[in-house]
Amino acid sequence: MSAVLETTGETSRLAHVNVLVVGSGGREHALAWKIAESSSLTELHAAPGNPGIAALGRCHPIRVDDVEGLLGLCREHEIHLVVVGPEAPLVAGMGDELRRAGVPVFGPSKAAAQIEGSKSFAKEILEAAAVPTAKPRGGDRAVRDQSRRARGRKGRLRLPDTG
Repeated sequence: MSAVLETTGETSRLAHVNVLVVGSGGREHALAWKIAESSSLTELHAAPGNPGIAALGRCHPIRVDDVEGLLGLCREHEIHLVVVGPEAPLVAGMGDELRRAGVPVFGPSKAAAQIEGSKSFAKEILEAAAVPTAKPRGGDRAVRDQSRRARGRKGRLRLPDTG
């Protein structure tokens, strides 16, 4: 089965669409929930999904970083659109790999995902564009570890590894 482009007047929409949501968290559940409400949807799949998503569609035990497994799933179930929720696979280039294989993806390229995956990169972009933002406080792992020890286990200090 292939997706159908229906046109009425000046508007067009896809119909008979099989969608794969990649991820297992609350973000992915929210995406799956709204996608499931679409009258254009034929089948909803998730990998790996969670119990909430399983109530909306079919979950498959494929890791979010298993591009070959996801491609196989796309082929087996004639997936027309992949929606990637977690940032880690996007930062690793999953969207690019799926697109190269001919699978449409809702999610940024590896290059574009860096703004979400690297706080220091995001700070550089914001500063270059003169967007007001807090000053970056980078540091090496030893400095971060020392700060964590100083705050104790219940401290509220969060210093991402990427700066």
